[in-house]
Parts: sequence; C-alpha cells; structure tokens
Amino acid sequence: MNGGPTGIEDLLRHHAPQVLGALVRRYGHFDTAEDAVQEALIAAYRQWPAEGLPDNPRGWLIRTASRRLTDQLRRDTARQRREETAAALTPRDAFTAPPPGESRAPAADDTLTLLFLCCRPELSPAAQIALTLRAVGGLTTAEIARAHLVPEATMAQRISRAKHKVRGVPFRRPGPDDHDSRLAAVLQVLYLIFNEGYTATSGSDLHRADLAGEAIRLTRAVRGLLPRDGRVTGLLALMLLTEARSGARSGPHGELVPLDEQDRALWDGAAIGEGTALVEEALSQGPAGAYQLQAAIAALHDEAARAEDTDWPQILALYDLLVRRGPDPMAELGRAVALAMVEGPRAGLDAVTALEDRLAGHHRLDAVRAHLLDEAGDTGPARSAYLRAADHTLSAPEAHYLRMRAARLPPPPAG
Repeated sequence: MNGGPTGIEDLLRHHAPQVLGALVRRYGHFDTAEDAVQEALIAAYRQWPAEGLPDNPRGWLIRTASRRLTDQLRRDTARQRREETAAALTPRDAFTAPPPGESRAPAADDTLTLLFLCCRPELSPAAQIALTLRAVGGLTTAEIARAHLVPEATMAQRISRAKHKVRGVPFRRPGPDDHDSRLAAVLQVLYLIFNEGYTATSGSDLHRADLAGEAIRLTRAVRGLLPRDGRVTGLLALMLLTEARSGARSGPHGELVPLDEQDRALWDGAAIGEGTALVEEALSQGPAGAYQLQAAIAALHDEAARAEDTDWPQILALYDLLVRRGPDPMAELGRAVALAMVEGPRAGLDAVTALEDRLAGHHRLDAVRAHLLDEAGDTGPARSAYLRAADHTLSAPEAHYLRMRAARLPPPPAG
C-alpha cells in the first residue's frame, strides 16, 4: 500500500464509513461519532506519513475515534449516565485493535447501512448528498462546500441539520418491506453525485473528477454487497461508460467538446470494456430498469469507432423503452435527439416542442432545439436558441460553447 499522502488519503476514505459504522452501531450517537471519526482521520493523516502505517489501519482508527468519542461524552455531564451505561455494555476488548487481517465489525454491512441512513426520505436531496459525501465518502466539509460552490459555513449548517434529523435513528439496514424504496433513494443520490461530477451544473469547471470518482467508488461498494441487483450493476456500468469519455470532453483551454467531435482515441478503453461487460450482466439480472437502459445507450455510443458509426436506430429503440417506464422529461429530450438522427431534425424538433411545458426555461431544451434548428438550416432561430441556452446555464464552459455556436451563425436580418 502506498504510504504517501495520496495513498494514505485513499486508505482513509476507504475506512471512513467502516469506522463510523462501528462507532454508530456501538454508541448510537451519529453526530458525535461522526465528529470523532473526522478527528481520528485528521490524526492519522498527520501521524501516518511520519510514523508509518499501523498494522491494522481500521483498528487504529476505531480505537482513536472511540477514545475521542468517550472523551467528548465525559465532557458532557448531561450524558454522564449514558456514557457509563455504554461503557458497561461494551466488550472488554472493544478499544483494542483486532489482529492484522481480522475484523470485529461487519464493515461492508456498515457501509451500506450508512448509505441507507444518509438517504432517509425525510432528508432533502441536497442534505442526502451532503451527508453521504461526509459520512460515507469521507470528504471534509470544506471539500463538499467547494464541490457545491457554497461557503463552508453554509455547508456545515446543512450537514449539521441533516445529522440532527437522523439523531436517534436505529443503526440498522431497512427491512425487506422498505428495502426496494430505500435502495432506490441510495442509487438516486449516487447518480446525482456522479452527474454533478461529470457535468458540473455551475462554475468554471466542466468536470469535477473528485465527485465523479467518489460516486463510482461508492457504487462499487454497494455492488460488492448486492452483486446480483440489476439496478446497482446497471448504475455502475452507466457511470463507467460515461466517465470513460471524460478525457475527450474538454479542449486545451477547458472548452466543451461535443460527443460527435471528440477524439475517441482519448476515451478510456479499460473503463469501456468493464462497463460493457457490466451492461450485459445487468440486463441478465431481471427486467431492464432505467439505469440498465441508460447504460445500454451509453455502451452503444462508446462502442462506435466513429460518430457516424453510432447505431442510432438501436439507441432510439432503447429510449422508447426508457420513456415508456414513466414521465422523464430529460429522457424524452434524449429521445428527441435520437429521433432526429434517425428520421431527421424536423421530427426531433416536433418532439422538443412537446416538452416545452415541462422543461420551460431549462437550458438543455434550448440547446437541443438550437442544434436541431441548425441542422435543419434555420440559422436565425438556431442562433437565438443558442443564446437563450447560454443565458440560462450556470456552467461557464457550456455557456462559452453555446455562444461560440451562435457566433458561427448569421444574425437575423435587420428590420
């Protein structure tokens, strides 16, 4: 294991949810336990580079965090009796690290339980994402605040409110009756985190590799626990196949490069190979859901050696299946693009027009409309639509690209 700063940081992020799970399961104080784990992670980051990795890093972290937690409980006189009760019920060896290679706590189950805890339905999506990145992803409040382009104090307040809402919630996985709905929330949060990383919704950067990579890492952890769940397999496949293109999405100055103009030699062949294999596996794991279908669409894009080799009829057929599952305006917008590639831009424009009420003011609707008008030769309306899309997006690279497209087209005639 790499003992340098990067290797230690990866190791700490790997162990963070396991350590937090062990403490929450033992004491039940989510907020206090999470603070203690953060202190232990900071101590490890400071000590391990100089002193070397301990034989059992997770045991070291559990022991250190437990000491910090009990110190905090001792300082809180109102909890004195609770602390004594917890100590009396704690096994004698609870604060000692197990031998190397052995584990006292079910770390994998703890990771999934933490994901379920962070994605409780009473939390808003923003709170779910923030709490997941902090508790399961091991990111600091400052890192999460930077990722969401908000002040650290604002993010600290958001996380604090979320921790308050889960205070006292039993640390256990949901039962069979609500497993499906809760897993759906977990996967949705991971998908949102990935999307924000792959295409940042605001700011100067098009791609946030740290967020996209964290979403993939956490989804791998969920799949390790639920390897035969087609939704989980499909989501991991979708992430890998999409992220595989990230190296070709930006030009030398950070400008956006659209899919049909990307240098496909820059795509990650290993990620495409793994993602394609996972798509086949996901489609064999029961009825195809949204993640499996989206992953299959991504695979068809990635398997085309050239943009003109893309199997658009098959992509359109997959979009047809996707939109039949339920109302999803963004999926229908993707279908409009596929329809235009198969039947021409006018057919795509008709489909875009049908989405105006549900996507009014969304920059992606105007961006797709502009592209299809451009393809149809309606340069004046296309220019106006590009500029509207640029005005509505908060992403600087996307706005720059859209204005560049508009600048290529002649302005409407005067008078």
